[in-house]
Amino acid sequence: MRIVFGALALLIVLAIVSWQAKTQVESVAKPIAVPMPDGTTLSGSPKQIEQQYKKALEDALNTARPRSPDE
Repeated sequence: MRIVFGALALLIVLAIVSWQAKTQVESVAKPIAVPMPDGTTLSGSPKQIEQQYKKALEDALNTARPRSPDE
């Protein structure tokens, strides 16, 4: 009888752990929205947002800055 209850308890624990792991994986794949410093919002998967953020950063760094009069 102990073996039966031990096996049942083990199955329940494995089911809970696998359910938690599945929930964690699914939460990573959900689209999210990230506010940008300029007020716009990026949305999509985390990988897409990372690429959009890097592109926006590169564009901001590459834009010509107006020179001050003393330069």
